[in-house]
Amino acid sequence: MLQKRWFQTLTFFILVFLLILLISLTNFIFTPLLKYIGAVALPIIGAGILFYLTKPVMHFFERFKIPRGISILFVFLLLIFTGFLITTYIAPIAQTQFLNLVDNIPKMVEAVQDLIYYWQANQTVIPDEVNKTINNFTNNLQSHLENVMSYLFGFISQLISFIAAIVLVPFFLFFMLKDGEKLVPHITQIFEKKKAENIRNLLHKIDVTLTAFIQGQLIVSFCVGVLLFIGYISIGLNYSLTLALFAMLMNVIPFLGPFIAVVPALIVGAFQDPMMIVWVSIITLIAQQIESNFISPNVMGRVLDLHPLTVITVILAAGSIAGFLGILFAVPFYAIIKTIIVHFYKTYQDSKEHKDDALI
Repeated sequence: MLQKRWFQTLTFFILVFLLILLISLTNFIFTPLLKYIGAVALPIIGAGILFYLTKPVMHFFERFKIPRGISILFVFLLLIFTGFLITTYIAPIAQTQFLNLVDNIPKMVEAVQDLIYYWQANQTVIPDEVNKTINNFTNNLQSHLENVMSYLFGFISQLISFIAAIVLVPFFLFFMLKDGEKLVPHITQIFEKKKAENIRNLLHKIDVTLTAFIQGQLIVSFCVGVLLFIGYISIGLNYSLTLALFAMLMNVIPFLGPFIAVVPALIVGAFQDPMMIVWVSIITLIAQQIESNFISPNVMGRVLDLHPLTVITVILAAGSIAGFLGILFAVPFYAIIKTIIVHFYKTYQDSKEHKDDALI
């Protein structure tokens, strides 16, 4: 019975649940550790994202026989120059548009209330239950809006905390660029040759997965944001830069991001001119078609190979557990877990085939 697959699987899950129970009973040990990990997680994640974005730039300089230290210096100068351009030319305009949009929100709420009251006054076939629902929503519209704004400000506070952690990002980034290639040999040196090769293959697959997601998703989001900004400018949509930046940020979230990104643009367009709803929809459709048919296939390819339903499920679960940060990092985390499981399953299958061949 010990050799039966079902018994081994059952034993594995029992051990996993016992491990979880043991961890829950000894949380006084893990709580300080988790707090420490949480304190350094943001700068490490931020440096890791920049590492995958700037690593090709560093290798580009190294092709011209430039020493790695000088190449890293050029990378940092390029990052500083990019930050200077953003803070000088983009941030002031986006801030002005965002403040104007916030100032106009009460007028938008009042217009929606007036429209609902007018519609109710000119309708005679609406059931009382529907009227009560509409009245309840209308009377609490301001509170609903305040809840949305509180969520937005909560996100902004998280963003500020993230920006505060950025102080440590350059230090982590420097050592990642300088010594990143030494990590795999350092990890595998304690294993025997065959296991070391297996671990190297696994770490290489994880590296490919992270590279495909981080570089691909950010490049795709940037291209979509630029396309939407050009489209919004061409149709004369108000707050075009702020809405395009919001869409760029939301497109980092796979699959669901584009649907979230278009909502503010449709609302602003509806208050500016009802015909703007049509134009915004057309611009969004064109941008998404260009992204899905030309940009994503060439940038990301089929490396991740995640089903849309799986992506939605993972994002919703992560959002309920960890909020916006959970939504942001759910897909790459799932992709890494999937890569690890597939790798070990393939390793198990190969070892089983070798054993069968040896018996034959």
